Amino acid sequence: MLTRRELSGLVAAGAVARRRGSSAPAAEPAPPNEPTLARILRTRKLRIAAFAEDGPYCYKDPISGQWSGFCVAMARNLGAELAVEAVVSEADWADTVTGLHTGKFDLAYGLGPTAHRAMFADFTTPLFHDAYAIVARTGLTAKSWAQLNVPETLIAVDSGSLREEAARRFAGNAAITGFTTREEALLAVRSGRADCFVTTVLFALAALRKDPQSGTLVVPTPPLRVAVCPAVPYDADRRFRGVVEAWSEDHRGAGQIRTWITAALAQLGIRPDEVPAEVLF
Repeated sequence: MLTRRELSGLVAAGAVARRRGSSAPAAEPAPPNEPTLARILRTRKLRIAAFAEDGPYCYKDPISGQWSGFCVAMARNLGAELAVEAVVSEADWADTVTGLHTGKFDLAYGLGPTAHRAMFADFTTPLFHDAYAIVARTGLTAKSWAQLNVPETLIAVDSGSLREEAARRFAGNAAITGFTTREEALLAVRSGRADCFVTTVLFALAALRKDPQSGTLVVPTPPLRVAVCPAVPYDADRRFRGVVEAWSEDHRGAGQIRTWITAALAQLGIRPDEVPAEVLF
């Protein structure tokens, strides 16, 4: 249950937003061991971790600096419902869990829940399920994880990402090379230096729409789904996790999660019927 102070702050947030031209109130000092939800309502800021080149999940325009993608749209909607500002900050795959654990971020999407990550970040129930896929070079005949999992297969991954973990988990016998960015990994496939790039279906669709010559989309068998779960910091009362899960259930049941995803895909020129059935949203 919200304290009287927190409830007053939530109600007051809307009134403050309407009083244009008035001076901002002095910042209150942070109480010791302040829960995540209490801090968000006190500061009126929801700090989001995002990845600059993770379309259609989230991406940053290199010219305008504006953030887009369906995860950004979801985070901004959550912020609006809490009457706080959603502040999007660039993160990287290696340090996002640490950022949640140390209080740098309040919310992150796209990490993928694992037992190790769950030691440091609290994962909610899934928003939807993506699926692992490969962007394969022309002529690659492998269609299953077993066929990929041989020393002769040259696999490109973006270092430190969930895709690298998947490649090493499901095709660990292959020759796996890490690249700094996904663009470099895709270039390795296009140039013939790698047989495929392990990724997810939605990212593969976006990458191939941008550069159809990078390869072809293959969902290896058996299909392996990826739970897309918001990650939040652990704290003593876990009320913020409850808020995120309630928000997710509300919007998933109303079909809004699907609407956000299809709208982000449409911005990239991808139709819903182009999404393989292994992706569930």
